[in-house]
Amino acid sequence: MTDHDTQQAAAGSTGPVEKDPDDWTTGDEPITGPQRSYLETLAQQASQDVPDDIETLTKAEASKRIDELQDAAGRG
Repeated sequence: MTDHDTQQAAAGSTGPVEKDPDDWTTGDEPITGPQRSYLETLAQQASQDVPDDIETLTKAEASKRIDELQDAAGRG
């Protein structure tokens, strides 16, 4: 059994083990280009405005917004 399989079994899931963005060691760094692009795409698909504060989001905050928009766009 690989480490990945062990982690999945321990988590009781078949998907990848996800770490809470609040626990990321780099979560307080600025939003990445790919996160920004994906947020813009998801906002459009969810018929929502791009967040006004997109430029000031951290990686962790962007990840949380992405999760919210994925749900709103039916991609979650």
